[in-house]
Amino acid sequence: MEEPPPEQPPAGGEAAAAAGAEWNIPPNAPACMERHLEGAHYRADGALLLGASGLSGRCWAGSLWVFADPRRAPSEGFCTAGVQTEAGVADLCWVADRGILVASDSGAVELWELDENETLIVNKFCKYEHDDIVMTVAVLASSTQAVSGGRDFCVKVWDLPQQTVLHSYRAHSGSVTCVASCPGKDTVFLSCAEDSRTLLWDTRCPKPATRIVCSACNHLPTSVMWHPQKSDIFALGDENGTVALVDTKNPDSALSSTVHARSITGFAFSTHSSPLLASISEDCSVAVLDSDLSEVFRNRSHRDFVKGLSWSPSDNALLTTVGWDHQVLHHTVPIPTGEASGVNCVKE
Repeated sequence: MEEPPPEQPPAGGEAAAAAGAEWNIPPNAPACMERHLEGAHYRADGALLLGASGLSGRCWAGSLWVFADPRRAPSEGFCTAGVQTEAGVADLCWVADRGILVASDSGAVELWELDENETLIVNKFCKYEHDDIVMTVAVLASSTQAVSGGRDFCVKVWDLPQQTVLHSYRAHSGSVTCVASCPGKDTVFLSCAEDSRTLLWDTRCPKPATRIVCSACNHLPTSVMWHPQKSDIFALGDENGTVALVDTKNPDSALSSTVHARSITGFAFSTHSSPLLASISEDCSVAVLDSDLSEVFRNRSHRDFVKGLSWSPSDNALLTTVGWDHQVLHHTVPIPTGEASGVNCVKE
């Protein structure tokens, strides 16, 4: 199902005039957001976190942004807080309510925190434990530990309060493209890499990594995400645009579909009783699939790689996506039969 172009907020002065808002950049926030948006994540209260990178010129700069009103993004003057980072932001995610975990192009894993009534983003630590770009980060179920993966082929498990690496593994022989934590399990996560391998990890085990071989995906895996309700099921995407739902206990029974024409760049499951799976891709499109991987929604409004996505916590029909075209798009997805849409996350 194709949707007409999603609603975008009016630009700059028009938006201010329309809503009576004031352009008011918070303390320490950069004056300008870099073009390439790398990630978007809603917090439970509806605040939207964005990561941006400037991937041109001699220096790859980056920045972090929080918008209490997501419809204002990416207008810098309407952010709640923002901060410049020393390098591009490859990946990011919330840690509980105030923490922000960042995978940096510099090779660092960084932890930032909202302070001063959420008008400042302050650095808590910046650790150079990887020997190359950190590609991906995920917070484990306890919110006190996290996992990172990088172009140095390494997967590292972090103790966030202690600011230390608990475990460092080199089980891959290629760049680690994605890690994903398992809901409700502190020690279990997934990783995939450019060595064509997808690994299931349990750090309690003497040999913590188990390879998951899925015949449905014959190309390099690029993205993984656990099913929110089924701890044995995860979504797997590859460089060919194939999406598969894989059972860790029986990987060859995977349900698969060629959803995109190019590499999958991310997934997000909705909170419906039968969760919808949203996928984004380097083919510049956004797709939403039901439990049978049948397409229920498609949008092609992005004009460059789509790099981040997140479902609104207060409106289960609202999906937000961001990309290298600097667009923040809010899509209204058809609600499955028997589901009720929540209140929209912001006033129109």
